[in-house]
Amino acid sequence: MTPLIGITCSIDEQADRLQLNAAYLEAVEAAGGIPVLLAGGRETALAVVDRLDGILFTGGVDLDPSFFGEAPLQGLGEVSPRRDSFEVELCRAAYDRGLPVLGICRGCQLMTIVRGGDVYQDLPSQKPDAMQHVQQAPRGHRSHSVAVVSGSRLAAAAGCESLRVNSFHHQAVRRLAEGCQVAATAPDGVVEAFEDPRHPFWLGVQWHPEALWRHEPAAAAVFRALVDAAREVRHAR
Repeated sequence: MTPLIGITCSIDEQADRLQLNAAYLEAVEAAGGIPVLLAGGRETALAVVDRLDGILFTGGVDLDPSFFGEAPLQGLGEVSPRRDSFEVELCRAAYDRGLPVLGICRGCQLMTIVRGGDVYQDLPSQKPDAMQHVQQAPRGHRSHSVAVVSGSRLAAAAGCESLRVNSFHHQAVRRLAEGCQVAATAPDGVVEAFEDPRHPFWLGVQWHPEALWRHEPAAAAVFRALVDAAREVRHAR
């Protein structure tokens, strides 16, 4: 059967409105999954996780640094307490259940924090030697290269060890959680992807493959890898 892939939504706290770029849904559908939009509270997270075969944590605003024991720095952007509460609970539950998870941008950072790692709150101020990671170009433009670690699951999925990617983040993984491994880096050393080889499928990427998949085979392959892993979960039930 076709696997159900939960996709998290952004929350406009001021307008009390859910938001999601359609590209996420389209990428999951093209990869063979059925997208299911996710939002709610902590109880909803625990209620819905066992009905899903995989989860895609999407991009969005910054995560509250209190989740990794820090006070907010001047460079921290907008945070969404409602979204944080839901997604942290959902991400923890997904890991504990061995559910396939793909995190994109904010989602990558969420996966790091939930496992006990941390992130740069603001690359320009905390890592002054970093290159431009918020590109001044359309979303589909691939602004910089990443080196993919040989032998990683990302390398197996993408079929290559070098990619050009788009970039729209001022935060990034600083310290990985125990057991997790770097899967790709930017030329300035910033972690662009990580994974947990002990987990059935636990991959975070810092770029936005949902804006590239129509014309970039390696981007489409990331979504297929998630859906394929989710299909295995569904068949095993």
